[in-house]
Amino acid sequence: YLKVLHRNADGNPQRGEMVVNAAIADKVIDVFRRLYQADYRIERMVFIDNYDADDEKSMRANNSSAFNFRFMTGSKTRISKHGLGLAIDLNTLYNPYVKQKKDGSWHIEPSAARPYAFDRDSRNDIPYRIDHNDLAYRLFTEAGFVWGGDWHSLKDYQHFETK
Repeated sequence: YLKVLHRNADGNPQRGEMVVNAAIADKVIDVFRRLYQADYRIERMVFIDNYDADDEKSMRANNSSAFNFRFMTGSKTRISKHGLGLAIDLNTLYNPYVKQKKDGSWHIEPSAARPYAFDRDSRNDIPYRIDHNDLAYRLFTEAGFVWGGDWHSLKDYQHFETK
C-alpha cells in the first residue's frame, strides 16, 4: 500500500493511493517522487475500489492506478500484470489502450478515449500525453519497466509493467 504525493491537474499537491507488488514498491516510490519534484501532472490517483473495481469507469475518470485483479484482455485464465501488482496505468483517459480487431474495427479502452487514440505522434493537443519524450516514460523505463506504447500488436499508452 503506497501513499504517493503527486501534482493534480491544477498543479496542486495531492496525496494518491495505490497498491503494488512489494517487489517493485521502492522503484515505484522513487519514480513518483521524481515526477512530483518535476511538477509532473497526474490528474487522479485513487483506489480502483472507488469505481467498483471497474477499469472502464476508472480509466474514464483519468484515474492512475496499479493493482486490480483481472485477467489479461481477451483471456479467462492468464492473470494480468495488474492482477499481480506489477503494472501501473497513468493518466488513463488521455493514454488509451488501442487494438485493431480482426474485422478492422478498433477496441479502445476507455471507450471515451477515442479522440486520443490515433495520430498521437503528430498531435500537440493531447493533455498528459505519454510518449518517448515524456518524463514518466523516461523514469519508468530507466527503472526497468516496459511501456505499452512500444508494443507492436497493440498500443497501451497508459501502461508500464515489469517482471
